[in-house]
Formats: sequence, C-alpha cells, structure tokens
Amino acid sequence: SMESTQEAPNSSTPGPFDGPQWPHQAPRAMYLAVAVLMGLVVASASLLNGLVIVVSIRHRRLRSPLNYILVNLAVANLLVTLCGSSVSLSNNIRGFFVFGERLCQLEGFMVSLTGIVGLWSLAILALERYLVVCRPLGDFRFQRQHAASGCAFTWGWSLLWTTPPLLGWSSYVPEGLRTSCGPNWYTGGSNNSSYILALFVTCFVVPLSLILFSYTNLLLTLRAAAAQQREADTTQQAEREVTRMVVAMVVAFLTCWLPYTTFALVVATNKDIVIQPALASLPSYFSKTATVYNPIIYVFMNKQFQSCLLGMLCCGYHPRGMGKTFPAAPSPQVAAEGLRNKVTPSHPV
Repeated sequence: SMESTQEAPNSSTPGPFDGPQWPHQAPRAMYLAVAVLMGLVVASASLLNGLVIVVSIRHRRLRSPLNYILVNLAVANLLVTLCGSSVSLSNNIRGFFVFGERLCQLEGFMVSLTGIVGLWSLAILALERYLVVCRPLGDFRFQRQHAASGCAFTWGWSLLWTTPPLLGWSSYVPEGLRTSCGPNWYTGGSNNSSYILALFVTCFVVPLSLILFSYTNLLLTLRAAAAQQREADTTQQAEREVTRMVVAMVVAFLTCWLPYTTFALVVATNKDIVIQPALASLPSYFSKTATVYNPIIYVFMNKQFQSCLLGMLCCGYHPRGMGKTFPAAPSPQVAAEGLRNKVTPSHPV
C-alpha cells in the first residue's frame, strides 16, 4: 500500500532498532545500493585523507601555517568516515540501525560534530587565504598560533552547536532509510524547528558567506595583480587557473551541503509534508561523499603536495631539486607560479 512507503510508520513496520526496514521504507535493493556506495566512500575517503595526514607529518615543508587547516580538514573527514560512513555501511547491509538507540545518538552527534568541523575548516581556510593575500590588516604576519587557533575554533564552534541535541534541544534520531542518525528535522514542533534554524544560520549561512566574501576579494586582488604585471598571458592564465579552483571549491561546498540544509529547512518549517524515506536520506549521503572530493580539490591539486606524495610513494626516492623544478622554468612561469602559490601557499607565509 501507499501508506507503507511514507513517513507514517505502518503498524507492521519494525522499529528502526528492531529489524530490517525493507520493504516498508524502501526496497531491499535500495539498501544494498547505498551499502555499496558507502563501501566505496569508506575505502577512498580513508585512503585519501590518511595520505594527506601521513604526507603532511613526514614532510617539513608542508607544515606551513596555512596547511594546518588542511590537516584539520583531513582529520575531520577521516572521523566522519570512521564514525558515520562505516556505521551506515554495516547498517545498510542489515537494513536497520543495528547498534541500538544510545549508539544512534552517539553516531548522530559524532557525524554532525566532525561534519561541521570539516565544513567550517573550508570557511576558515578561505578567510586565512584572504588575510594572507589581500592583507586587510596591513603588515599582519600569519603565524603558527593563528593557524592553530583557526583549527581550535572549528572544533569549539562545532561542539557548541552539536551538543544541544544531547541535552534536550532537539535530538539525534534515525533518518531516511533508518540506517544512519542525524539531527531530528522530521518531527517538527518549536523545539526542533528552532534548533534546525539556529544550525542553518550558524553552520551554513555564516560559513558560506565567509567563503564567498573571502574568495571574491581574493580573486579581485589577483585580477589587479595580473593587470599590473607585464607578462600578461601567463599571469592571466594563472589567474584563470585560480578562478577555476575557487569555483570548484564553492560548487563542491554547495553540492555537499545545499541538499541537506534545503531539505532540513523545508521539512522543519512545513509540518504536513510527507517525504519518501529514500529521498529523505539522500542529503546525508551527499554530505558524506564530501570526504572523498575535498582532499582531491584542496590538497591533491597542490603542486608541492604532489611532489612530496610522489617522493613518499616512490620509496623515498626524492631528488634534492624536486621542489625547485617549477621556478627553474623560464621567467613567465615564475609569475604564474607566484600567483598560484599565493592561493595555495606551500611555504610559510
């Protein structure tokens, strides 16, 4: 019947902690498809973010203050993968939340906490790049303590907004297919709606505004710099490259978080809306895939990181001059490289 595919639990449907939710919530094939997706996410996110952390630890020259936040991002991504994607993987194989109610709350909390740390890391990264390139504070030197406090902020701020559901302002409940847990944006009521609204502003609107503000100013500064330099072609090429990278970052951010926030807002503000469970769980899977493409966009596209990674993977074979091969090219290249490094600084700034 139609009834069983909707949010209203059918009398015959077992509870989310009691037994398989198929075919009540969605066909079994849907659960297996999601399990396969989560398996791929767990494998690739663990590998990519693990590499970012290991390479950063092993190479001194990657330990510039601006790279701190990239390691912070990788740690958050790794934790999302371990606490969220892998739990979701095993639950989808079984078709319900196997680990019980207490662990559902813990998983909901951990995924929200580390997800928001990752999301805010991208905002802090944008802000730090803006401070370094556009120099709004004059002769401000960006140092390790600034980088460290940026990382600390992401965790403090995230804790501030993800602890309330554990204390009774809203709650963490099984979502969508009932195989992963998240903030309760289904039940409605002022308690839940006020929390969802607060979360929307503090953990989506504010960081997104920071990202847009920082990168817009950064691109304007680069455009002005490119206009001043004589070797126009290569600096313009570098500027285009940086612009593409920035657009990729913003689009990736929106791909990951817009479905989630739109969904949560629509459901939290429209009491009577009924959404298919399979559809309702899509946004949370969208946001979990960010753990795969974030390291690719932010880290693996960085030339200096690539050379360190190659050095490590090729069993330590690392010619002395490798880091210097880029600027050794003809002078127009230097200008382009300089512009690029302004945005992905690889040396202490």
